[in-house]
Amino acid sequence: MKKLFLSLLSLMCVISLSSCAGGGSSDVVTINVFNWGDFLDGTILRDFTEETGIRVNLDTFASNEEMYTKLVAGGTNYDIVIPSDYMIERMINEGLLEKLNFDNIPNFSYIDSRFKNLPYDPYNEYSVPYKWGTVGILYNSTMVSEPVNSWNILWDERYAGQIFMYDSMRDSIGVSLKRLGFSLNTRDLSELEAAGAALIEQKPLVRAYVGDTVRDSMIGNEGALAVVYSGDAMFCMRENPDLRFVVPYEGSNLWFDSMVIPKGSAHKAEAEKFINFLCRPDIALRNVEYTGYSTVNWETFNMLPEEMRNNPAYWPPDDVFDRCEVFLDLGEFTSEFDRVWIEVLVSS
Repeated sequence: MKKLFLSLLSLMCVISLSSCAGGGSSDVVTINVFNWGDFLDGTILRDFTEETGIRVNLDTFASNEEMYTKLVAGGTNYDIVIPSDYMIERMINEGLLEKLNFDNIPNFSYIDSRFKNLPYDPYNEYSVPYKWGTVGILYNSTMVSEPVNSWNILWDERYAGQIFMYDSMRDSIGVSLKRLGFSLNTRDLSELEAAGAALIEQKPLVRAYVGDTVRDSMIGNEGALAVVYSGDAMFCMRENPDLRFVVPYEGSNLWFDSMVIPKGSAHKAEAEKFINFLCRPDIALRNVEYTGYSTVNWETFNMLPEEMRNNPAYWPPDDVFDRCEVFLDLGEFTSEFDRVWIEVLVSS
């Protein structure tokens, strides 16, 4: 109920910010933010407007591909977008992003050095890290009897109809690739085809390919196993003490979502001011408490309770880091991933 209340409050904030903070005055700036669903504490929007006078309109997307398609189709005027690593690399390569003026983002100094100079933006020119995490298996300890340490359990017929997979091309194909011992970023067609064939083989066992709804499903004991992001796992485990989270030994995805400004933004300076606001340690702390996702802010990390800092789902040990990969832009080979994913979805 708390999560539902906060989500409704977020929506109310977006609506109210469109009708206040200066009324209908034409000199009031409104920035448009495109973010993942339920990935920002809505009260932060209200406080930013009260502090700066800048309104914020929030729109959401469910996947990087959905975001990209809408952005390149035109007809949108987003000032801030929060995509993932490989998509940021693609957008940089295609000239879709503005270089940031870090004079307007002094709170960038709070970003932990391990989250700077990442492969998708090696010189920290286009992006500011927002959240990070891993992908693993969330399971119900009352429904699963054997140890959960491998992706293989998602192909176990004993759990037919009790498995949730992500409705996400890179994430679900990535699970299959790692299970088979391949890289998440493979450009080997035979490896990709093998991963697709394995997903087709698995499909009769899958209850559904889902997005954010996986949280309510697992909290409500509707499934035994689910592929989830670590932040969702943190939230679900708080709500249902029977749930556990593990990153399988074969390895997984270490992902980063970062704030970027699309090329041609009409309010670049105001967008940078909002990015700076989100990097402020106290604001970042509120966002962590709301979303459950791991912070990139070293000062915010030090403000977290010890049980959260020591939780391996929230902050995994070094050996988990070592066996994970960051998604990279696949370039023209993306079309092969698209084709294989469609084959999985339409298979019977």
